[in-house]
Amino acid sequence: MSQRGAWLAPRPARRVRSSWGTLGLVALGVALGTAAGFCAWSQQQISSRQALFHASPRRRLAALGYLRAQPSVDSARLLREYLRWEPLPLLRRRARGVLRRTERLLRS
Repeated sequence: MSQRGAWLAPRPARRVRSSWGTLGLVALGVALGTAAGFCAWSQQQISSRQALFHASPRRRLAALGYLRAQPSVDSARLLREYLRWEPLPLLRRRARGVLRRTERLLRS
């Protein structure tokens, strides 16, 4: 075969790699990460609900956040008791705001 013939010979077909495989793996990773984050957040919410009178101010703040999202008559009673107990002014102020919001939502 001459040089010219080798140069014009058909080349083997190159396999074109689809980006769907990579995209699918990325989507799967995002979905699994979101699911894991939701599970961790749910567990944190459950533990926060039980920590209103905990020794740690950070845990008490998390419990106030939980109660803010769960307005009920029981939450209002619990917040009134908590306000009498809480020694830190910053957390008392936060609890007063949560109590006001809970009472406003219960009135409407």
